[in-house]
Amino acid sequence: MGELTLVKAKEILSKHTTEPHLFIHAAAVSAAMGAMAEHFGADKEHWEAIGYLHDVDFEKFPDEHCQHVRELLEPEGISNDDIETIISHGYGLTGADIEPKTDCQKSLFAVDELTGIVHAYSLMRPEKFEGMTVKSLKKKFKDKRFAAKCDREVIKRGAENLGMELDKLMELCIKGMGEHAAEL
Repeated sequence: MGELTLVKAKEILSKHTTEPHLFIHAAAVSAAMGAMAEHFGADKEHWEAIGYLHDVDFEKFPDEHCQHVRELLEPEGISNDDIETIISHGYGLTGADIEPKTDCQKSLFAVDELTGIVHAYSLMRPEKFEGMTVKSLKKKFKDKRFAAKCDREVIKRGAENLGMELDKLMELCIKGMGEHAAEL
């Protein structure tokens, strides 16, 4: 049972995923999770690896997302804790029955949708992530037509679960994703 690393996460995801936008989303969530780990004083690479791998079953099982994580990751020697953390990001959304309890689980739940809004906003801005502010991001967040597929209620619930202000969550997402702007 080896520690889940970003290298291993990338190797595993590439076995189950082909769509380019899913790799970009994986990189975005990984980047945001790195910033969350720093905030909580946790193992940054481990959280980044979890973020990268969180949608491992999405392409093959879009209608049963999070319900096939265990069967794909157990043979790879991924720990039960990591598998449960990945499953928990679908709690209340995909039929996943593991409620986010740890900082890592709550962070994954909170940043998954938010990275979509941050990324969409960066694509509109000539300077991408450079100089992006929470205030300007909040304007986009309030516009329901912008990145309409990103569920605002899930993001708000995620921030609440963390006991974190939405502004702080946005700030960490922008920071993490900005550090990985080249990949995104």
